[in-house]
Amino acid sequence: MADLQSIQGTLDSLGFQILALSPDRPGMLAPVRERHELGYRLFSDCAMRAASALGLAFHVDDVTVSRYLGWGIDLEADSGHAHHLLPVPAVLLLDPAGTVAFSYINPDYKRRLDGQLLLAAARSCLRQWAEDENGTKP
Repeated sequence: MADLQSIQGTLDSLGFQILALSPDRPGMLAPVRERHELGYRLFSDCAMRAASALGLAFHVDDVTVSRYLGWGIDLEADSGHAHHLLPVPAVLLLDPAGTVAFSYINPDYKRRLDGQLLLAAARSCLRQWAEDENGTKP
């Protein structure tokens, strides 16, 4: 989240909006917003409908659910559901029509997309969209 926060102003100036989805229920989001001082919108996807529709949901097995409980992470209490689903961390850039123009998806939550790479992808998308609009080719 910190890297995203550091490039938010540039993404805003390029015309991109940052929207984030969380598997936590709505009541759990305010403390996250405050703790991380988020300058972008964070939405609850506690039923995992959006993540599932995007093919980004995975089922957490019972052994891992028990391990999480031992660490104080209660997936059912946090989400308000017993589905034991979590989202695969992902970054998507959508074109004005809502089509995915760029995606970074990595099941290892520790391996986040570098902010500078995201900016490069955003700038590349803007160039491509301008070329498409003008009927020119790269």
